[in-house]
Amino acid sequence: MGFQQGLSGLNASAKNLEVIGNNVANANTVGAKGSRAEFGDMYASAINGSNIGIGVNLQAVTQQFSQGNITTTGNALDLAINGGGFFELSNGTQTVYSRNGQFQKDKDGYIVNNAGLKLMGYPSDTNGTIQPGIAQPLKLPTGGVPPQVTSKISAELNLDSRLGATKPATAPDIDFSDANTYNNATSLSVFDAKGQDVALTYYFQKSATDTWNVYATANGTTIGGTAAAPAPIASISFSADGSTPTITGVSGSTVAGTSLTFDVPASTNAAGASALAITGVSMNLSGVTQFGSPYGVTNLAQDGFAAGQLSGVTIEKSGIVMATYSNGQSKPAGQLELATFRNEQGLTPLGGNLWARSASSGDPIVGTPSTGNLGDLQPGALEESNVDLTNELVNMITAQRVYQANAQTIKTEDQIMQTLVNLR
Repeated sequence: MGFQQGLSGLNASAKNLEVIGNNVANANTVGAKGSRAEFGDMYASAINGSNIGIGVNLQAVTQQFSQGNITTTGNALDLAINGGGFFELSNGTQTVYSRNGQFQKDKDGYIVNNAGLKLMGYPSDTNGTIQPGIAQPLKLPTGGVPPQVTSKISAELNLDSRLGATKPATAPDIDFSDANTYNNATSLSVFDAKGQDVALTYYFQKSATDTWNVYATANGTTIGGTAAAPAPIASISFSADGSTPTITGVSGSTVAGTSLTFDVPASTNAAGASALAITGVSMNLSGVTQFGSPYGVTNLAQDGFAAGQLSGVTIEKSGIVMATYSNGQSKPAGQLELATFRNEQGLTPLGGNLWARSASSGDPIVGTPSTGNLGDLQPGALEESNVDLTNELVNMITAQRVYQANAQTIKTEDQIMQTLVNLR
């Protein structure tokens, strides 16, 4: 019987060394997970009822899905999962799973791994709204974004209550080329339907105590009145403490609460191009105050923009793929989906840092990063192999010694048999 025990020990040790060798070989493989050989003893029942051990057998080689170290790379399409979950990849017919986050774009704009498998997630519509549901291959946009005409403007500024009224003694009431005829001015660019910029300038003229006239020009063209006799587009009066503005429409404008609506006429911009008229621009003046402090603009924003071309793609921690454009705009292009399993060790290894679901693993539980049992996503980083080389080298020495010990039992058994044969 000694030969059988020793032989099973040699076989088990050889399998253990194979597993350790595979772990060592993948110590630098991104997203690789180490394995462990697990053994069980074997017994045979003798005629007299006693149990005699007859060796060892390999019961399973189990994968160890512990977290690997995360290393930053600076590559926008490199991804690491800190916690549970797998990337979903598809070849068009089968969905497989991986922890390797080395991705790039293919010629069609899809996000793929080194084997050409496509990363799965939720697409977005033309407005950038994520469409959750059944995951599909994520495709990055290749075209630009069309221009958007300005429709809303918001302003936050303070008008100095300590200033006296500034107004010419004779008509016109204001001369845009003479800073002595108004108190303050500020500008911002708005955009017409072609995405052409229009320099919109506001002039604030204190006309009486707690009352201000607001004039405006578009590329130097007067809004309200005529070039010879400009008229204000609004009048702003303030409460006694200067915190609450009351807006009154004056020339071709309408008022609803603290929102002033007016039309921007056609004009010629700085490049000599003809800018289209912009109708129905709504300007929110609720953030305008009149305190005893210097004039200052804290916010002046509008919602229009010029046409833009795709300039870059980034992936956020939430898994949202964000496309940025040359005009400063950004828009979600999709959101990747992660999957986890009740029994990760039940996954079937396919090689190439890929696993497939099996009956033992159960069906995938899917979601977006940082939800449920899914880990956090770290863009611009990769998860290293979870193999600890120090431990593996110690395990290798131990397995080698076990192999030698089993060989020695066979040698000893052979010597005993030789002695028995030689008895006379």
